[in-house]
Amino acid sequence: MPRPALLNRDAGQELKVQLWIKELLGEWPEEKSYDDALKDGILLCRVMNVISPGAVNKINMTGAGFKLMENIVKFQSSLVAYGVDKVDIFQTNDLFEKKDLGAVTNTMFALDRAVGKQTSWIGPRLAKE
Repeated sequence: MPRPALLNRDAGQELKVQLWIKELLGEWPEEKSYDDALKDGILLCRVMNVISPGAVNKINMTGAGFKLMENIVKFQSSLVAYGVDKVDIFQTNDLFEKKDLGAVTNTMFALDRAVGKQTSWIGPRLAKE
């Protein structure tokens, strides 16, 4: 179901997501913009595999656009399996075609809320108190 309106991008929230990913993975491609770093779904899949080991079974590191879009679809599926509400998950083209980066950022905050419900998680959090 399409969203009625695009979500506004918030540079502060994007920076928080970037820093959280860097904490989780130990790296962030500094030479890339926020949207370009996330576009192929590789970092997002890696994040899910840190939070929930094995959540994304195969990450396409290279290939044609449709192969990289598969990463985004796998990430979205792993979010649902982890407990993120479907209404909080961006659509594939929101990221791959950079149509609604605000929705992508919103999804990452939704993931953090789901992480917060897991009593076993002791790693970094996006929304620090």
